[in-house]
This record gives sequence, structure tokens and C-alpha cells, in this order.
Amino acid sequence: MARRRGTGIPGLSFSWRRALGISQAQAKLSRQIGIPLSRSGRQRKVGKLTGCCVPLLLGVGVLRLVWGML
Repeated sequence: MARRRGTGIPGLSFSWRRALGISQAQAKLSRQIGIPLSRSGRQRKVGKLTGCCVPLLLGVGVLRLVWGML
């Protein structure tokens, strides 16, 4: 059987990062610069940006094909 970590009391946990204010400082910095500091946040942001560009790039590609046929 695996050994459990922590107090064993459900809902009771401690985070030294939150206690020192590191989490709050990171959140404030992310909001100010507009770029998420977490890896998943950066991936979501890039995904949103490229998602908007894909239809535009496809449209430009089709126009180039059609223009080349004329």
C-alpha cells in the first residue's frame, strides 16, 4: 500500500508558494505583460492566435491558386 503524504485531513493543505506570495506575484506579472507564465497558458494563447490565422492563410492560398490558373 502506498504511503500518503500530508495531514490526512481532507481539504486541509499548505502551499509554501502561496504563503510567500509567489503565486500572487506571478499572476500580477502575467496580467501586466499579457503573456501567461505557465506552459499550458502559453500554449492556449498561441493556439488562439494561430486558430484565427488559419482561415486567412487558407483564403490567401486559394486566391493564389485561382490567380495562377487565369
